[in-house]
Amino acid sequence: MKRASEWIRRTRQIGMALLMVGFMGACTDNTTPPPPRQTLVDVVAANSNFSILRDAIEYAGLSSDLRLNTVTIFAPTNAAFQAAGFADPAAVKTLATGTVRSLLLYHMLGFNVPASALVVGKNTAVPTLQGGDIYVTKTASAVSVNNARVTATDMRAENGLIHTIDRVLMPPTLNLLEIAQGDPSLTYLVAAATRAATGNPAVVSALTSTSNAFTVFAPTNEAFIAAGFPSIASIQAAPAATLAAVILNHVVADRAFSPTLANGNVTTAGSGQLAVDVSNGVTVKGNGNTMASKVLKADILATNGVVHVIDRVLLP
Repeated sequence: MKRASEWIRRTRQIGMALLMVGFMGACTDNTTPPPPRQTLVDVVAANSNFSILRDAIEYAGLSSDLRLNTVTIFAPTNAAFQAAGFADPAAVKTLATGTVRSLLLYHMLGFNVPASALVVGKNTAVPTLQGGDIYVTKTASAVSVNNARVTATDMRAENGLIHTIDRVLMPPTLNLLEIAQGDPSLTYLVAAATRAATGNPAVVSALTSTSNAFTVFAPTNEAFIAAGFPSIASIQAAPAATLAAVILNHVVADRAFSPTLANGNVTTAGSGQLAVDVSNGVTVKGNGNTMASKVLKADILATNGVVHVIDRVLLP
């Protein structure tokens, strides 16, 4: 019995020693703990270029959703928010919470979309969590979303992906005609379209279409005055057919965001040709013009297309 007891005692000692060796070995093999799991909220918070976006997400009450759900974010940088008129997080918070929430959801897809899965092509409509579509253009060398260029891709989180963009995406609420009607610098254009429609209903049909997309190069009031229309009364007195030809020469059957424009000609809704040049900003020239028109304000997204405000009337 004495020998048996001694054997048990020694066996226990050896077993404990082996357990300690195993435990110490395990500790030695794992001295560096695995990195913590990072959600989309964590990845955004860790990037100093996204500090405005981070605060906007929190303000809009989206933090929990972006920790729990699978989402792809097209993430505007601080510089993108500032270019859109939001100098800092406080500027974002001057908007209603629901407005900021809708704005942010327009940048989000409810599934993982790595850059490699984006379809090569122009203006592919992709549904967002806001409910509207964004328009993705992918070429061999670049990706853009609406008017924003994608500057970095595939920043990974445990529940999604982040693609960095250089503009804030503004969800559309108005059609092409309503955008012109709401801009005091485009009252001559609205008068010209209204007059032209009395002879050619296709003018207003294009501007208010719910089934087709168009781009309008929209001349300012000063542009119409320089083209020989000193007042709205002079526009209202002009032949409807003449104005219809002029207006349709400013309309292109396409969503032509500025990142997708290239040097060359585009065909108008009036069957004319516009010469586009993107070498130094964006300019566009009609067949009847001696000088090209500059785009003063680009990429105003409508529910049925895009508006670019220009400084000259494009003559057929």
